[in-house]
Amino acid sequence: MNRIDELFTKKQDNILNIYFTAGYPKLDDTIEIALELEKNGADLLEIGMPFSDPLADGPTIQESGQIALKNGMNVNLLFDQIMEIRKQSNIPIILMGYFNQVMQYGEEAFFRKCKSVGVDGVILPDMPIYVYEENYKNLFEELDLGITFLGTPQTDDNRFRKIDDLTRGFIYLVSSAAITGGKSGVSNEQTAYFQRINQLNLKHPKLVGFGISDHQSFSKVCEYANGGIIGSAFIRALSKDGTIHEKIVRFIDSILLN
Repeated sequence: MNRIDELFTKKQDNILNIYFTAGYPKLDDTIEIALELEKNGADLLEIGMPFSDPLADGPTIQESGQIALKNGMNVNLLFDQIMEIRKQSNIPIILMGYFNQVMQYGEEAFFRKCKSVGVDGVILPDMPIYVYEENYKNLFEELDLGITFLGTPQTDDNRFRKIDDLTRGFIYLVSSAAITGGKSGVSNEQTAYFQRINQLNLKHPKLVGFGISDHQSFSKVCEYANGGIIGSAFIRALSKDGTIHEKIVRFIDSILLN
């Protein structure tokens, strides 16, 4: 059982997954941000691998990725930083990126490196499910590495069942057909979508992402899923004044109302 499964075994609701871009605001901030997030109440870390053409990301995350790339961030350096995090932390870590990055590294080498440095799972939004099933499923099972697939309000029930069959860890419920960092809040249409998915009785836990930015929206999605994923709002918080510690304490307190 890897760390993601252990988390959902110990805690079934109000899971707080925080996304941040590796190498932002500064190249070496990745380690401090990860450790401060764990200390202040995050349950799960989703670390973004900055990429030149991030299809699913909105302007906030795109900008953070461009800054990180200019800072010198790359996949090998990120693996080194995760090894440093693992010396001090056992929090579940997921890498979020794009399949091109994995292909450039070498697919099997990338996944094996994830396992060796302490990454618990990956999210690759542009990797087709059939490609995973045909080429990598057995490797992920061998490595006990998590894989998270995304479903949207437009995803039909049969597709969600297929996602559930292949998921290792949790299912990512995209709250709306939009890029990250879009309109916040939870509409009646989104509530109906969450209810529809719950009626499918899927095996895996579900986390909602896109548009989760404050205590109200986080609490609302937690009524229908095991937790929420916050990315753009946290990236914006990192751009404000103060030390990393101060910014993270303020942000997490505003979400959890500590």
